[in-house]
Amino acid sequence: MSQIKRQIIAMGGGGFSMEPENPLLDQYIIKQARRSTPTVCFLPHATDDAVRYSLRFFKAFTQLDAKPTYLSLFSSEIADLESFLMEQDVIYVGGGNTKSMIALWRGWDLDKLLQKAYENGTILAGVSAGANCWFEQCITDSLPGALTVLSCLGLLRGSFCPHYDGETERRPTLHQFLLEDKISRGYAADDGAAVHFIEGEVTCAVSSRPHAKAYVVRKVKEQVIEEAIATHYLGQ
Repeated sequence: MSQIKRQIIAMGGGGFSMEPENPLLDQYIIKQARRSTPTVCFLPHATDDAVRYSLRFFKAFTQLDAKPTYLSLFSSEIADLESFLMEQDVIYVGGGNTKSMIALWRGWDLDKLLQKAYENGTILAGVSAGANCWFEQCITDSLPGALTVLSCLGLLRGSFCPHYDGETERRPTLHQFLLEDKISRGYAADDGAAVHFIEGEVTCAVSSRPHAKAYVVRKVKEQVIEEAIATHYLGQ
């Protein structure tokens, strides 16, 4: 019997929703699954346009070596959420409003079920909000007008900042929050970059764009230090 590995793949940006013509990150996620042709369940709960988002997911993943499905919390015919989620090889969370998504999950006890699936060997993956959610804290634009710090599920230690190179305010805001001790040390990922954690530790970073990178970001003696994680471009 193979040993269960707890895995999370956090994307700063990219995947089918941001790069519909570039499947490299989505292919990478599928290849990490415990089975060939894995079941991949999409959670579109961070957006108010879940139907259209889910259709885009199905369009992308039916072209990959996977069996796509999704979970709605508004019109679902699935009575036993726990059994359904435990059957999935990959749970893939989309982007959108991190704060609203986590509040919805907690109302359905989905946060507890996702942790159970993680402990059972289901890969947890996601982009933007779908990456933020797994950490203790994140940088989010969930509230209009400004980037803020949000407490998240805490399956991974530290903080996360997506879109590190894609949105001009992300990097300076994260640095300021670190200097003010408003957020803990953690990780940042460019659009097109993903950090792969196994058993809570970074094993590698990968990218769908040649120059996209991921970083460890921390405060040291009133300065912010960025340490680039060696990032493998999947197109090579």
